[in-house]
Amino acid sequence: MDLPNHNPPRIYMDNAATTALSPAVLEAMLPYLSGTFGNASSIHAEGRAAHEGLEQARREVAAVLGCRAREVVFTSGGTESDNLALKGVAMRYRSEHERGGHIITSQVEHHAVLHSAEYLSGFGFDVSYLPVDCDGLIDPAAVEQAIRPDTVLVSIMLANNEIGTIEPVAEIATITKAHGIPLHSDAVQAGGILPLSVDELGVDLLSLSAHKFYGPKGVGILYIRSGTSLLYQQQGGAQETRRRAGTENVAGVVGLATALKLADGKRAVEAPRLAALRDRLIATLLAAVPHSTLNGHPTRRLPGNANFCIAGIEAETLLLRLDLLGIAASSASACQSGAVEPSHVLRAIGVLDKLAVGSLRLSLGANNTDADVDYLLDKLPAVVARLRTL
Repeated sequence: MDLPNHNPPRIYMDNAATTALSPAVLEAMLPYLSGTFGNASSIHAEGRAAHEGLEQARREVAAVLGCRAREVVFTSGGTESDNLALKGVAMRYRSEHERGGHIITSQVEHHAVLHSAEYLSGFGFDVSYLPVDCDGLIDPAAVEQAIRPDTVLVSIMLANNEIGTIEPVAEIATITKAHGIPLHSDAVQAGGILPLSVDELGVDLLSLSAHKFYGPKGVGILYIRSGTSLLYQQQGGAQETRRRAGTENVAGVVGLATALKLADGKRAVEAPRLAALRDRLIATLLAAVPHSTLNGHPTRRLPGNANFCIAGIEAETLLLRLDLLGIAASSASACQSGAVEPSHVLRAIGVLDKLAVGSLRLSLGANNTDADVDYLLDKLPAVVARLRTL
C-alpha cells in the first residue's frame, strides 16, 4: 500500500525550484531589517551605513565571479536579470541602428529568456532557437553556423533547470568572442554549485538568483562586463550607477552575497557529495522502477539533478502521492507547474508527449542525506506500481 503514515517525515527534493534560507544568511540580513534600515541613497549616517552594506555585498559577489565590483548589478531575481540582459542589449542596438538585429538562443532556455526573445521579435528582431541533442547539449558549431552579420547577442544557459545538463558555455564563448558578439548566460541553476569565474566562462553577461543557493527570494544579479552596451530598462533614480533604478533591497543583497560566498566556499565538498547521492538515486531508481528513463546528460549534469520519465503515469498524480508520503518533488520547472502542455525542454530532447506527462524531477540540496534517498527509493516503486493499475 502507498498510503501515508500518520506523521510522515518531510523530505524536500525540489531544490531546483527554491532552496531553504540558510540560518547564517538570515543572521547576516537581520541588522539591515532593523537597526541599519536606512536608504542607501541617503547621505546621513543611516544611509551611509546601508550604502556600505550594499557595496560590501557587491565586493563579495565580485570576488566569487572574479570580476570588478562595478560590473555587478543587483536585480529582483533571475527573471529580471535575464530580461535586462536580452532587452538591454537588443534595444541598445535598435537605438543605434533604427532596426532590429538577430539574437541566438536555444530551445531549452528558461522562459525568462524565451519569452524575452519572443517579446523582442515583436519589435523586429529575428531570433534563432538552436536545437539540442537527445541529452540536451547544444553544439557550439551550431552557434557559429547561426551567426549573421547583424547578430547582436547570443544567450545560452549554463545549466538546464529541468534536466540538469551543463552546456559548453566556455566553448561557445570562444566563438562569440571571435565574432565580437556579446554572450549572455542564465546561470541561475549553477549558482553556488558550479564554478562561476566569468573570465573562465568567457561570458559578457551572467544572471543569478539568490534563492537558488540558500539566499532570500526577490534578489538577483546581472553581471555586465565593462564595455558591454545596454539600454537600461528601469528608469526613475540613479541607483546601481543608473543601470537599475529603484531603492535597493539592502537586506536582500547582503543575504545574496552571504549565501553566494558560503555556497561557493563549500562547493568543493558539497558538489561531489550531491553527485554521489544523485548517482545512487539514478542507478537504483532506474533498476527498481520498470519503464523509467533518465532525461539529460548521464554525466555532464548538475550534481543534485535527477530527471526521469516514468511510463504509464501522470506526473501530477505521482507528485500528490509523494507529497502524502512526505516527499516534495516536481515534474518540470516551478514556473511551468500549472501548465497542461508537456515541458518544452523534454520535447526539445525528443521525448514523446505520452512519456513527458510522466516526468519526475528530483533536485537534491544541502538538506538531503543518504537516509532521504533511501526513503524515496523505498516508497517510489510501490507508488508507481499502484498508479499504473488505476
